[in-house]
Amino acid sequence: MEIDKNVTYQTVVREIGNEALDFSEIKMVIFFGEEAPDALRPSCYIIDVNQIHGEIKPDMFLVIDNAYYRITAVGNEVERNLQNLGHVAVSFTGDKTAGLAGSMYVEDKGYPVIKVGSEVSIQSRE
Repeated sequence: MEIDKNVTYQTVVREIGNEALDFSEIKMVIFFGEEAPDALRPSCYIIDVNQIHGEIKPDMFLVIDNAYYRITAVGNEVERNLQNLGHVAVSFTGDKTAGLAGSMYVEDKGYPVIKVGSEVSIQSRE
């Protein structure tokens, strides 16, 4: 993957926990790095932990393969957790206020299809 100046974070899904899709009912995706605790791993999409290049903020985009979701709110622990653990819960509800410190909220426009090998990024424009 080449790094683009508009890209704040970029990673790849390496593994999908056998319970990860259960969270579609509440419109949530949980990403976690390889060090995900055993108790959480089945619920997670396991990703490579990579460097964050800049601040993650509302009106940027979460991109999963070629699906763009405008970010509506960012919890105050998102950057630190993503940087250190590859961990972030993404809520596809469009909430404008970050109710949970470790969660990022994006527009409600359908639950994403995520597979092993899916590219995930956070970037400043479509």
